[in-house]
Amino acid sequence: MADYRIRKYEDDDYEVARDIFASGMSEQFPGIFMHALKQPWSQLVLVCVLCALLLSSKSFLFPILALTLLLAAGRQGIIYMSDKYIEQSLNADLLDINKTYLESKGSCFWVAESNDNVVGTVAAMPSKEEPGTLELKRLSVRENYRGLGIAKALCRTVSDFARLNGYQAVVLRTSVVQYEAQKLYERVGYKKTSEYVWETIPGKIMNFTIFVYRYDIAATN
Repeated sequence: MADYRIRKYEDDDYEVARDIFASGMSEQFPGIFMHALKQPWSQLVLVCVLCALLLSSKSFLFPILALTLLLAAGRQGIIYMSDKYIEQSLNADLLDINKTYLESKGSCFWVAESNDNVVGTVAAMPSKEEPGTLELKRLSVRENYRGLGIAKALCRTVSDFARLNGYQAVVLRTSVVQYEAQKLYERVGYKKTSEYVWETIPGKIMNFTIFVYRYDIAATN
């Protein structure tokens, strides 16, 4: 059993909490890139470009090099869009964590601490889409501390908070590329209730699906 404790966020946790979120999201870059490459339109473009270059060039090396550069440019595009999402989040609810989560009724922000180091975070606030439910947000654990039960404990902290505050259920959203997160939520009792394509131009182009999960409090009493 890992030596850790879950406690409410404090002002001194500000920088590390934001860094844990940013680092966790940055880990999704490779998965997002591979997801984009698996889309039919993406494969069609790559095949057409390669065939066109092979037909127009007397060298086999040039088409391969050009395709490599195209893939590198696509990867940089994914990184840029992901960086913009991280920046937007850091300037939204994570800009003033106290105001967003601790000064708002029915909301809270917790950190997981191990050996006097903050190694994980989770937050909760009333869901805007589903009245009467609590939304779990910003769950992230440092890579070196995963597999020790910390993420499960953070999830339980949110469900306990929901129960004490009279919420009917806890809901959350995760993406198609966050495979480990999906497994975690299902292991602790969440059920997938719906899915939709991220409503942005990049989201629609990549068919980037968002999954909605729900944990019913009444069913666990």
